[in-house]
Amino acid sequence: MPRLPTPLTLPAGDARGDGQQDHGQDRDRADHAAGAGEREPGRRRRSPLRRGETATAWAFITPAVLIILGLSVIPVAWSVLLSFQASDLVTPSRWVGLDNYRALSQDPNFSQAVRNTLLYTVLYVPLSIGIGLALALVLNRRIRLVGLYRTLIFVPFVVSATAQGVLFSFILDPEFGAANSVLNTLGISPQGFLTDPGQALLVLVAISLWSGTGFCVVVCLAALQDVQPSLIEAARLDGAGRWQLLRHVTLPAMTPVSVFLLVWQTINALQVFDLVYVTTKGGPLGSTTVIVYFIWEQAFKNFTAGYGAAAAYVLAVALGLVTVGLRLVRGREQRRSARPVRLEGAGK
Repeated sequence: MPRLPTPLTLPAGDARGDGQQDHGQDRDRADHAAGAGEREPGRRRRSPLRRGETATAWAFITPAVLIILGLSVIPVAWSVLLSFQASDLVTPSRWVGLDNYRALSQDPNFSQAVRNTLLYTVLYVPLSIGIGLALALVLNRRIRLVGLYRTLIFVPFVVSATAQGVLFSFILDPEFGAANSVLNTLGISPQGFLTDPGQALLVLVAISLWSGTGFCVVVCLAALQDVQPSLIEAARLDGAGRWQLLRHVTLPAMTPVSVFLLVWQTINALQVFDLVYVTTKGGPLGSTTVIVYFIWEQAFKNFTAGYGAAAAYVLAVALGLVTVGLRLVRGREQRRSARPVRLEGAGK
């Protein structure tokens, strides 16, 4: 009997694996189709919810947006137009073009206000930062009742400028004030203080230092405590003394904080108003009239709102130019520091 050929068969495991693979592929296709069918209705169901969330978000945001527009953008645009008009805020205004700005360039009172503001800023800013740094260095040590001392130094900063003005107006009164009573006890002649044209601006600087130095102390103290102890220990191991540590380790580490304080205190000095208004009202003889008080006086006392708006934008443009100049100088220094250093003989 002739031998039949042996049939070709697959192992049981391979056959079972192929069957499972085919079933798995079919199951994946079915799941994919089912998932696609489920996702489409899901998108349609979530879209109204998303629209509702968007509407709710805009409902919460709209009042804040309207407040910002009403209190910042619209007044700025209106004051720009007002600076080109002659207006007393009561009768209809009249367009005068650049006449307000031309009048400012010839106004001796405005020039005096600019000089007083610059002098106040030059005296107050470095003194407040310097005294604040010195007190922070003292209070950064482990001394008894250091928490109480820090609190007492910071308390004047919390007191409002109006309360400070009223307090020092009584203390520095030339006839009944406590300051002249103390000077009389020490054998010193009475002083005019806020009534003396030669002393009034310096007295205002002293009052501002009494209140504003506490903020510098707190900021400098936080920066000192943030200096890495490893840097200080390494410098001491190298033989650095106290002044060398301060100059080469502490102050460079505090550079960002120092820049912040410089900008913050400068802005506060240029915006001083309430202390002048409560104590001297720009006197005596205009010796304490600063730019912001000059703007208020022209707009709401002399009822020349257009002239006051022009003075405000002269100040704004000057500050903008200073800011842009500082940014350009800083950008140039950064590019110069990032430039690679070429060693001598490198190209040979």
